[in-house]
Formats: sequence, structure tokens, C-alpha cells
Amino acid sequence: MNSLAHQYDTDIKTELIDGVIYAMSSPTFKHNKVAFRIAKIFDNYLSGKNCEVVQTFNLQLTEKDQFIPDVMVVCRQDIIKDDAVYGVPDIVVEVLSPATAKRDKGYKKNLYARCGVKEYWLVDTNNRSIEVYYNTDGTYELHDIYQIYPDYVIKSMTDDEKAAVVYEFKTLLFDDLLIKVEDVFDGIA
Repeated sequence: MNSLAHQYDTDIKTELIDGVIYAMSSPTFKHNKVAFRIAKIFDNYLSGKNCEVVQTFNLQLTEKDQFIPDVMVVCRQDIIKDDAVYGVPDIVVEVLSPATAKRDKGYKKNLYARCGVKEYWLVDTNNRSIEVYYNTDGTYELHDIYQIYPDYVIKSMTDDEKAAVVYEFKTLLFDDLLIKVEDVFDGIA
């Protein structure tokens, strides 16, 4: 069954990964909603500051690598052009999709680190989690995983485990920006 959108979609989004062209899958509603919320959090915070939030836009990192991250924070205005960001963003957020998760967790993550992206987020809408990585000398180290736990998991936790759950966090770049995990995943089941 063809939808109207599919019948008229002639502009298929692609990424160039190590010189190979990959068609991107169409994102789900949850994927779009979560990416929008993250972009909105950054956009509200960055109003009047020198950094820009960029959503679903071309990123040219190398001659062989052109990606379309879900969200980027770019603090060097000179690398933002009309058709792409040419250079290294400060933060990259990828919302995982089944078709792209392996590349997001593997090749792209490693390349982002080698190129100098300071902070990398992997967002899983199914598990309602955000893995935050910080760049240390060209490799990523997992800073933490922030998650909305289902009620049945919370009920099975000890008091100490419940007290250890972190529901908000700050980014490496902006220590006065408090991100509430609930704000990212509100209404996402």
C-alpha cells in the first residue's frame, strides 16, 4: 500500500559513510518528537549566545563522510553554510533507529571522536534513555546513561537504588544548562 507521501517522495535522504552512500530510513513519530524536544531545549538555552542548534542538517566531516545528525550544537558560526556544516560540531545527538543504530554506535561514533566532537549522545526512544559520551583525547568515554525507568522497575529497586537514579543532568559544554530526562521523553511510551 503506497501512501501519498511515498508516491511523491523523490528526495531520498542519504548519508556518505566512509565513501559509501546509504539511504536513510524514514524516522518514526517518537524519533522526530524526541529529536525536536532536544533541539528545543538547546535552542531555548542558546538564545542570545554564540552557539547554534542545528537539526537534521548535512554535516561534512571528511571527503568520505557526510552525515545528517538529528541534532548538533555548533559554536563556530563560520562552519555553518547554507547547504551543510563544514567542520566539527561541539555536540552531536543521534536518536537511534533500528536501521542506523549499528553505524551510530560504531563507525560514526568513532569518527566523531577522532574529529573532535566534544560530546556525543545516543538516544534510545524505546528504552527512554540517553547515553552521554565525553571526548578524551580522540576517544569517547561513557559519562553516564540517563533513563526513565518503567514503574515495575522502580518498584523492584531498593531505596538506595532509587536514590541513585539521576533524572537530570548537565552537558559538558554548558554547566548551567540542566536537562531533565522527563522533558525529553514526556509522553513517549
